[in-house]
Amino acid sequence: MSNTSQASERIKALLDDNSFVEIGELVTARTTDFNMKQTETPSDGVVTGYGVIDGGLVYVYSQDASVMNGSVGEMHAKKIANLYALAMKTGAPVIGLLDCAGLRLQEAADALNGFGEIYRSQALASGVIPQITAIFGTCGGGLALIPTLTDFTFMEKSKAKLFVNAPNALDGNVITKCDTSAADFQSKEAGIVDCVADEAAIFAKIRELVAFLPANNEDDAPFEECGDELNRVCESIEACSGDTALALSQISDSGKVFEVKEDYAKDMVTAFIKLNGLTVGAIANRTEVYGEDGKVSEKFDAVLSPEGCDKAADFITFCDAYDIPLLTLTNVKGFLATTDAEKKIAKAAARLTYAFANATVAKVNVVTKKAFGSAYVTMNSKAIGADITFAWENAQIGTMEAELAAKIMYEGQGADVISEKAAEYKALQTSALSAAKRGYVDRIIAPADTRRYVISAFEMLFTKREERPAKKHGTV
Repeated sequence: MSNTSQASERIKALLDDNSFVEIGELVTARTTDFNMKQTETPSDGVVTGYGVIDGGLVYVYSQDASVMNGSVGEMHAKKIANLYALAMKTGAPVIGLLDCAGLRLQEAADALNGFGEIYRSQALASGVIPQITAIFGTCGGGLALIPTLTDFTFMEKSKAKLFVNAPNALDGNVITKCDTSAADFQSKEAGIVDCVADEAAIFAKIRELVAFLPANNEDDAPFEECGDELNRVCESIEACSGDTALALSQISDSGKVFEVKEDYAKDMVTAFIKLNGLTVGAIANRTEVYGEDGKVSEKFDAVLSPEGCDKAADFITFCDAYDIPLLTLTNVKGFLATTDAEKKIAKAAARLTYAFANATVAKVNVVTKKAFGSAYVTMNSKAIGADITFAWENAQIGTMEAELAAKIMYEGQGADVISEKAAEYKALQTSALSAAKRGYVDRIIAPADTRRYVISAFEMLFTKREERPAKKHGTV
């Protein structure tokens, strides 16, 4: 590799040793207006090429901030679009390493057209090849659409900036008041960023993510030999059922979990896990977050939030596009009831319902605690297409909690009557047993046996094929 810029060094740090082959190294800008004639543009500010991660082919482009601040001009954009064309032909992921001042003003309409060529390449590739971006410097204005058109976004924790409008350009805001371009804001508030870390950690995390993903929509996800016991008892799973990120680590092979958008909408966990060596996408309601000290640091009610629904719907859509099976851990009793939530919850819950119902991959649901009302129906219930539903022995499934139902049905009655009727309702209408008798639960299991039953279900569903009505696409 003749180019020794930081852009090239980043590629070297990401890929397997000595595997990178650069394409378009000699490309430079054509424009000579506005002092461009005197300006050297090696590789036109972006290093492009291909290499391997753990032996698997990937395409990579890395913007070079030392060349006109990494700004996107005509030839810069053509190099990225050409890389996408090769990736589509060969069926391999594209990884973009972003560090860019934005549009190259000297090239005006040519640069704008270049933005459009990149956008179109990304749109055509969506659902065909995985797309990953990592932001190390500035990513502003129209460039901010590039990471949001991809499947997964990483952001360097201190120097990276992501924005459409700069913080100081927002009405009533200054950067010292709220840095809307910072990684912290974009991961926790906007929900755009999947992982925030330092540069070295980002490369390690991207390599870890790639190990879970198929190369394209017609390929299988990487299989790895499972050294874990398939029938292993998950002794601690019930104790950590509130923090389902931990519960998933109990189920997964050797505890392998890659959480997606872990800082956003923490009431909903979305993650990749391995079951008997195969990649599975997991979606789980969460009511507790445990800190590094082993103590509960955050608590949530067992309800669906608009942000949690959107986070899960996006993840389900990705998994279905790449034929990755879906596992849900369900513990939900309703919808978040706030004025702000009410503005968005109906549409968000509809998106989540549609995502589950529309997905044709194998779908397994485990009801861990509560499953009440239409929020339960939304969470991968049998009614909207779950192939197999398990319930833990003490799980509750029904329209609402027994005490509340009794108060409504026997309004005005004494406390003794309410208590008696609540107990009857719980046994007859909200127990896992009553749901199983009606066929809404396929098997009641002990929490400790979750891993072996889930693995068995996915093995049985391995050859699942399911058609949908012929149409161009849905509209939800």
